Amino acid sequence: MSAEQLGDRALDILGRLIAFDTTSRLSNLALIEWVEAYLADLGVASRRVPNAEGTKSNLLATIGPALPGGVVLSGHTDVVPVDGQPWTSDPFALTPRGDRLYGRGTCDMKGFLALALAAAPDILAAQPKRPVHLAFSYDEEVGCIGAPAMIEVIARELPRPALVVVGEPTNMEAVTGHKGISTFIVTVSGKEAHSSQTQLGASAVMAAVQLMGSLSRLAERLEREADPASPFTPKGATLTIGQVNGGTAVNILARECVFVFDLRCAGAMDPEAVLRDFFAEAQALDATLKARFPEAGVRVERRSHTPGLNPEPGGVAETFARRLAGDNGPPRAVAFAAEAGQFQQAGFSTVICGPGSIDQAHQPDEFVEVSQMQRGAAFMSRLAEWAATAE
Repeated sequence: MSAEQLGDRALDILGRLIAFDTTSRLSNLALIEWVEAYLADLGVASRRVPNAEGTKSNLLATIGPALPGGVVLSGHTDVVPVDGQPWTSDPFALTPRGDRLYGRGTCDMKGFLALALAAAPDILAAQPKRPVHLAFSYDEEVGCIGAPAMIEVIARELPRPALVVVGEPTNMEAVTGHKGISTFIVTVSGKEAHSSQTQLGASAVMAAVQLMGSLSRLAERLEREADPASPFTPKGATLTIGQVNGGTAVNILARECVFVFDLRCAGAMDPEAVLRDFFAEAQALDATLKARFPEAGVRVERRSHTPGLNPEPGGVAETFARRLAGDNGPPRAVAFAAEAGQFQQAGFSTVICGPGSIDQAHQPDEFVEVSQMQRGAAFMSRLAEWAATAE
């Protein structure tokens, strides 16, 4: 089957995948069930690796023989919310306009999933001598939470794959480095009172503002201290506060304020060390609040931690992806975090390479260019040829 035919099949599959609203706050099981049925029709068995509640699941499948030396095609099934974004078409219906395909997840990253699934019949028809493993995860968008359990199964139970391709949007160019991300939830508890009687209470919001101010100053310092030789854009570690919730009314000292922040570090930078002074400040503020009101205080919880992807000069994964993508460009690194670092941490040679641009990810009217899907189809067609050859 030609790359063009594979691409046409991928567009049909992409439309089906986009129709599933897999926003991270929702279940992804309907999409997983569809993929299971699609693979079963091809005679390919699949396996779920669910979350503890059974409300979401990763999916693993092997196309070809159960032998070592295969390739893992990895991608996440969840997408970010569309709430409040000014979409000009239904975000959960694939909408072609000109040379673009619109819909939530088209580039981040259901386009890659569609290409991987579209390649399955061609890989099987080629009578593969080496396996291609599909590894589809949940909850990547909220801290790469789902993938670790699946990666553990791959490492423990599958014949050891040679490499992993994570299909995040990179314009079908090989990327060998990404920043790590750590996310934290800070809960400040106060004591409610009338806002005219500040001596009788403690505002959680006012206390939280102190901590947020410290984080803001830390973010500025990290920007100033960025290594000018860094391959990332922006070059240094970044810290942002993404959510803030607190208070009951303007004339009530707030009982609670919760905020969430993320810290993105490159290379060997330790997030715990970067935040050491902030943790100490939070602990001191906790003691001060408790001294006035025992029920008050500060709690800092690490919500997630995803390691960065470190370049592997001349690595197996990069060499493989460049050959299949026809990529002779310079080394590349991206500022966003991905599951690639988790695979690398588990000992797998890993590269990021997928259709679309990160510039469109998370945006209203998210799109992937048709030309990117065509490049992805050519990549998958070459992958089928690779699987049919012996080492």
